[in-house]
Amino acid sequence: MRCAIYGAGAMGTVLGAFIARAGRQIDLINRNEKHIAALREKGATICGTVQFTQPVRALLPAEMEGKYDIILLMTKQRQNEEIVRFLQPFLADDGALCTCQNGLPEPRLAEVLGADRVLGCAIAWGATFRGEGVSELTSDPSALTFSLGAYGAGNHLDDVRELLSCMGQVTVEKNFIGARWSKLLINSAFSGLSTVTGETFGTISRDRAMRRVAQRIMKECIDVAKAAGIRIEPVQGHAIDRLFDYRGPLKKAFSFALIPIAMKKHRSLISSMLQDLRAGKKCEIDFINGVVCRFGKEHGVATPFDDRVVQIVHAIESGEFPIAAENIRRFDDLLA
Repeated sequence: MRCAIYGAGAMGTVLGAFIARAGRQIDLINRNEKHIAALREKGATICGTVQFTQPVRALLPAEMEGKYDIILLMTKQRQNEEIVRFLQPFLADDGALCTCQNGLPEPRLAEVLGADRVLGCAIAWGATFRGEGVSELTSDPSALTFSLGAYGAGNHLDDVRELLSCMGQVTVEKNFIGARWSKLLINSAFSGLSTVTGETFGTISRDRAMRRVAQRIMKECIDVAKAAGIRIEPVQGHAIDRLFDYRGPLKKAFSFALIPIAMKKHRSLISSMLQDLRAGKKCEIDFINGVVCRFGKEHGVATPFDDRVVQIVHAIESGEFPIAAENIRRFDDLLA
């Protein structure tokens, strides 16, 4: 089979290096010419919680040829339609495009490619780009998990499962939208606040003011999912909707105390959206917290904390606010 990672940035470089190290052939494709040149010359250098350098096959998009059986899509969502239309001629008729993006990108991809050729994967680990050819794995090696699912018939579902298992544990989800929502719950709270404050997931979990806001964002996600009839799937064996849902003060205090424990293996992570803002790019906040806001409006559930995250991030993008830990005070009126 011919396989590729399109958008081999921070996370795609890590995943591609693991797959290549396992002896599988895969093309790492990225528009960053210096990154591709470094990968070709020196291989993929992975640092952080693991350390190794792996020779890889790296290409620019203009160098793509022929048809791929599997393409793992690891770009940002802002240009999804344009990118997928570019990739369409390179995907075999019975091929599969597996989106490893955050949020809920599958429906729009299926409109272009057809449902049977679309798979989705929620990734429960993180990475940071450290320079051309170098990516830092920021999650504990024991937390390298994937939740994989089919949007339609599931072309090459087993083949993609085997490919991803070169790096970590893969769970094929029958209730894939529920698995997507599990990742969305975590991303909206911790990636959203990391983008707002410039802090790691660990700092957000330890700082009591930040943790209070993260707790409320998770609660909003759970409430919206319930209203939408979505059953949230467990994450790494833990039923996060039960752990972090609450009505009375006792359960609320328990869920608050549990947050630093739940995020321990991911304490070094920062949001990829934060990395985008620091690089002077717009981020995909509308496809993370914005999804919760949109579903909330459709199902009559108020989402003031997610709404505020989206507002603050857009204000940062426009230069109105800096990225700063003090931005957590912009939620004080909602907590009062």
